[in-house]
Amino acid sequence: MSFKALLAPRLERLRENRVGERLYWYTLLVRLHRPIGIWLLMWPMLWALWIAADGVPDLYLLAVFVLGAALMRSAGCAINDYADRHIDGHVWRTRERPLAAGRVSAGEALAVFAALSLLAFALVLTLDPFTVKLSLGGVLLAALYPFTKRFTHLPQLFLGAAFAWAVPMAFAASGAGLGLVCWLLYAAAVLWALAYDTLYAMADRGDDLKIGVKSMAILLGSADITVVAVVQGLVLLTLALVGDLAGLGGWYFASLGAALLFVLWQLWLVREREPKACLRAFLNNHYLGLTVFLGVVLDYALIG
Repeated sequence: MSFKALLAPRLERLRENRVGERLYWYTLLVRLHRPIGIWLLMWPMLWALWIAADGVPDLYLLAVFVLGAALMRSAGCAINDYADRHIDGHVWRTRERPLAAGRVSAGEALAVFAALSLLAFALVLTLDPFTVKLSLGGVLLAALYPFTKRFTHLPQLFLGAAFAWAVPMAFAASGAGLGLVCWLLYAAAVLWALAYDTLYAMADRGDDLKIGVKSMAILLGSADITVVAVVQGLVLLTLALVGDLAGLGGWYFASLGAALLFVLWQLWLVREREPKACLRAFLNNHYLGLTVFLGVVLDYALIG
C-alpha cells in the first residue's frame, strides 16, 4: 500500500471539525500526501551526510537534517502555490490545489510558509554558527525559486540550487569542510534536479505555453530529451568523480550502474512526450536517488 493510500483516510478524518478541516487543507497545501518532493530533496542530503562523515553520520545531525528537509520542502510547496495562485487554476495537473481551488487563502499560504521556515530555522540554530549562516542561503533560494518562472526559462536551475543546498550544509555541519568533493556533489545534485524537473515541466508544457509560464521544457523544444539525456549523463559522471575522490568502491559504482538503467528507462518513457509518461519518468527519480544512497551506505558498511 502506498504512502498516499495510508494517509488518505487519516486526512479525511481531520475534516470532522473546523480546526481539523483547516489542518486538512494545509496538509494538502504542503503536499504531505505526495512526498516525492521530500525524497528528492532528501537523497542528495543523505549522500552528503554519509560521505562527509565517512559512513558514520552523527545521529542528531541526521535527525535535524531529515526533519529540516521535510519542513523546508513543505514550506516550499506553500510559497510555490502562493506564487502560482493565478496560474494553477489553468493547468490540468494543479487546478485542484487548495489555493487554486479557493480552499486556502493567499494569506494562509504565506503564514504556513513562514511558520514552517521558522521551525526549520529553529532546528538549524542548534547547529554550529557556520551552518546557521549557510542555511540563510537555502531559505533565500527556496523563497526565490517559485517566482523565477515569470522571468527566466531556467526555473529548474534555481530549483536545483535550492534543493541541493543541503549538501554544503551537511558537509559544514559534519565538520568536513567545503572542499572539492562537497562542491562536486552539490553540482551533481543541481544537475539532477535540472534533469528531473525538466521532465516534470514537459508534462505541463502545453498549459504553460498558453498562460505564458517559462520553463526549460519550453526553451529546449524538440531538443528536450537530448538535453535531459546529456544532463543525466553529466550527473552520473560527476557522481563517479565524487566516488573516486572520496575513496568509494564497488558497491557505490554498482549503484551508479543501476542508476544508469533508471535513466535509460526514463528516457524511454518520455520518447513520445506524453504528459502522464513524463510524470512517471519524473517520479522514477526517487528510485534513482535511493539506489545511489544504498550504494554509498553499503560501500562504507561492507568495504570502508
